[in-house]
Amino acid sequence: MADITTNLIHHPYQPPSGFAAPQPGVFKASTVFFPNVAAMRQFEWKDKSAYTYGLHGTPTTYTLEERLGTLEGGTQCLLVPSGLAAIATVNLALLRSGDEVLIPDNAYGPSKALAEGELAHWGIRHRYFDPMDPADLAAKISPQTRLMWLEAAGSVTLEFPDLCAQVRLCKAAGVPCALDNTWGAGLAFKPFDLQPGQLPPLAVDISVHALTKYPSGGGDVLMGSVITTDQRLHMQLKLCHMRLGLGVAANDAESVLRALPSLSLRYRQHDESTRALAHWCQKRDEFAQVLHPALPQSPGHAQWQALCGTGLGAAAGLFSVIFKPDYSQAQVDAFCDALQLFKIGYSWGGPMSLVMPYQLDTMRSKWPAHLERGALVRFSIGLESAADLQNDLLQALQQVV
Repeated sequence: MADITTNLIHHPYQPPSGFAAPQPGVFKASTVFFPNVAAMRQFEWKDKSAYTYGLHGTPTTYTLEERLGTLEGGTQCLLVPSGLAAIATVNLALLRSGDEVLIPDNAYGPSKALAEGELAHWGIRHRYFDPMDPADLAAKISPQTRLMWLEAAGSVTLEFPDLCAQVRLCKAAGVPCALDNTWGAGLAFKPFDLQPGQLPPLAVDISVHALTKYPSGGGDVLMGSVITTDQRLHMQLKLCHMRLGLGVAANDAESVLRALPSLSLRYRQHDESTRALAHWCQKRDEFAQVLHPALPQSPGHAQWQALCGTGLGAAAGLFSVIFKPDYSQAQVDAFCDALQLFKIGYSWGGPMSLVMPYQLDTMRSKWPAHLERGALVRFSIGLESAADLQNDLLQALQQVV
C-alpha cells in the first residue's frame, strides 16, 4: 500500500459531472494533465478545443473570454493583466522598428507614455492627432503608419470624436485601427457595428477594454481584454500574447464573471447620477466649463448623440469641470481635499465616487481650442445617492470660495 501522502496526491475520487449553479466553476492550474502522449501531441489551445497549460486557458478564462466577446460584439478575446497591458499587447503584436503609430492627443496618459518610452526606444515612431478634426488624422497618415489608436470619449476631457469618420479613414488607408472602448464598455455603442443596418458593418479592427473599470465594478480587480472579429488578426495578437507569457488569475476572472450580469444595471445608474451632477455643476459660478458628452455644450456632443443617442443614449459615469481662471491650483486642490464622499484616486467604475485634479497643460501637445483655461478636475461617479454627492460638492466648494 502506498504512503498516505502519495494516496492523498493520487486519490482516485472524481466528483460526478453535471453540477450546475449560477456561477461558473473556478479552475486554477499551471499544469494541465493529458490522458496520454498522443493527446498531448494533438491537443490544441489556439482554437480553444482543448487545454494544454494554465497560461493558455482554463474553463474559467475561456468562459470569460466568450462572454466578453458577446458584450462587445466580437468573436475572439484575449485576457491580459490590465487595460494598459491590453494596449501594450496590441502595440507589440502589430508594430516593428521603423513603423509609425498614430494616437489621439486626448488618449489615456499611460498609452502615450508607452509610445514615448518603450516604443520610441525600439525605433517605433508616434505622432499625436487632433481627435476632433478628422482632417488632421487624414493628414498625418503616412506610408509608415501601421496602427491607429482611437478613443471615445477622450481621457480626462471627455471629448467625443467622429468615430465613424475616423474608422473610415483607417479603412481607406488600409491601416488597422484599435479602439480603447473602456468608456463605452460595450453598452454605449458596439465597436464592431458602428452603424447598425449597414452592410458590411463599419467596425474597428480591435477593441481593448480595461475590465478593471465597469466589468469588474468593485475597484478590486486589474484586468484587460483585446477583442477582434478577424481570425487572422486575432492569431497574430494571440501568438504575441503567448510569447509575452500574459495570463490572469482565476479568482480575478471569477470576480469579473460574477459582476458581468449586473454590468448594464450599474452602468445605467452611474450614468444617471453623473448626468444629474453634471447638470448641477453647469449652474455653478465656480466652473468655466463642464465636460460630459451628453451635455449639448460639451465638445463632440453631436457625435455622441449620433452614435450613442438613441432614446436617452448612454454615457459612462465620468465628467470633468474646469474652474474659472481666478481659482488657483492651490484652491482647486483644497476643494478636492475638502470632499468627504469623493475619494482622491485614479480609475473609475467602482461603487465609490472618486475625484482627481489634473494639470492638463502637461498632458497635451497644446491647450485644445475647445477647452476653457483653468484648473481641471475629473469626477468618477459611484453608486452613492446623487443628492448626497451633490451636497458633498457644495460643502467643498463653500470651503474654497
